Amino acid sequence: MSASASEKVSPSRKHLANQLAESVAGALAVDLSNQERVLLLVSGGSTPVPFFRRLASVDLSWERVDVALVDERWVDDAHQDSNARLVKEHLLQGPAAKARFHSLTTAHGTPEEGAIEVAERLAELSWPASAVVLGMGGDGHTASLFPDSGELGLALSTDDATVAVRSPSVPQPRITLSASWLHQARRHMLHIVGDDKRAVLARAMGGDDVRELPIRVFLSCPLAIYWAP
Repeated sequence: MSASASEKVSPSRKHLANQLAESVAGALAVDLSNQERVLLLVSGGSTPVPFFRRLASVDLSWERVDVALVDERWVDDAHQDSNARLVKEHLLQGPAAKARFHSLTTAHGTPEEGAIEVAERLAELSWPASAVVLGMGGDGHTASLFPDSGELGLALSTDDATVAVRSPSVPQPRITLSASWLHQARRHMLHIVGDDKRAVLARAMGGDDVRELPIRVFLSCPLAIYWAP
C-alpha cells in the first residue's frame, strides 16, 4: 500500500485503526508487566495498514515483543504479495522496529515441505499469544481458512500449529496457523471495514456452519469486533 493510498483512508477508518492500536498496545503492556516476552499475531492485506502505522508509533518495550502472521502466501519475503513485507514496511518501523519478527516461510519450494519447520519455529515463542488480530474476506475466510480449500477440515481440527493450504480462489499456495493455535490467544480481535464485510459477519452470526463461513469458528470465543464503514 503506497503513501498516496494511505492518504485516502477515511477518517472513520483512521479512528478505527487508532482504537485498535490502543487496545492491542494495552494488551501487550499488561502482559509485558507479567512475563519476559509477549507474542502478537497479525493479518495481512490492505485493511490493517493504518493500524500497523499507528501501533508502530506506540512507546512499548518492543524489544520484548515477538510478531508473527496468522497466515502467509508461499512467496519470498520481498515479493509484492508477501504479508511479511507488508508487516516490515508498516509495522516494524519507528519504536516497533525493535520487535522480533518471525516469518511463516522457509527456503522449501512448497508450504507442505516447510510446514514442520515453521511449526517448530512458532513453538519456541511465548504462547499463548497476547492478542491475535484477524481479518475476514468476502467469502467469510479468516487467516487462510478458505471455505473452498481441501485443507479446511484439517485446519479446523488439527492440533498442529501450521497447515499448508491450497484454494482455487487464490493464486498462491499458503501456510496458515491452525484454528486451535489461533484459539490459544488471550484476546481475539476482528478488524474489518465496509458494509459488505459487515453483511458477511451478520450472516455468519446467524448460522453455525463453519465450513460455509470459517470466521464462525471464532464467534464461539470472546471476539472484539472493530468495524468502520
